[in-house]
Amino acid sequence: MLKALFAAFKSGDTLDLAFSQLSEMLDHAQWMFIRANEVLRRKVAAADVREAILARDKAVNDLLRSIRRKIVRHLTINPGNEVAASLALMSVAKDAERIGDYCKNVFEVGQFYTEDFHVEKYNDPLEEIRVEVEGLFDLARRAFADNDSQIAKNTLKAADAIGDRCNDVIEHLLGDTDSIKTHEAVAYSLLARHYKRVSSHLANVSTAVLGRVEDLDFRI
Repeated sequence: MLKALFAAFKSGDTLDLAFSQLSEMLDHAQWMFIRANEVLRRKVAAADVREAILARDKAVNDLLRSIRRKIVRHLTINPGNEVAASLALMSVAKDAERIGDYCKNVFEVGQFYTEDFHVEKYNDPLEEIRVEVEGLFDLARRAFADNDSQIAKNTLKAADAIGDRCNDVIEHLLGDTDSIKTHEAVAYSLLARHYKRVSSHLANVSTAVLGRVEDLDFRI
């Protein structure tokens, strides 16, 4: 189990900074998620936050590169030492980077779809999902930082429920030929897909606490 490996890995000073940088990546991604959805709900103008979102996305990418450099340096100096934990950390850092990409995609929906959301049977469930995904950031961060298996299990359960609800939205949209305009249906379907992907990558971050290296990334 990776939980024990992570505990041993973090007991030294070598890659403590890499772990803190992963948390920083999730902080940036959560900020991006919140701002992107504010644009989507017309609380802020896309032009007012576009540069800040792109800057955060670049910061996430830079942190991923920094984590990779630290892991390679660590394994070069200590060959065969904590390899499983090193690979797991590299994997979940990539998940954090992908979350940033999907947050940027949510922003793009808000930027390019300029009309309101009118259909309650799609808008209301997606708004509930948005709130749940936002809360999932804190769960995933705590699960990984504290090596807490129970919080990790709660994160996975919540992510699975979010994924099912997103699938339901998409399924109903594909069968709806009467109550919704095409461009609004496209916006809803994109949001359902992006929210599902964000939650899935957050689940992958938590999976590292529970599983084996070979099981990472199989929740996407």
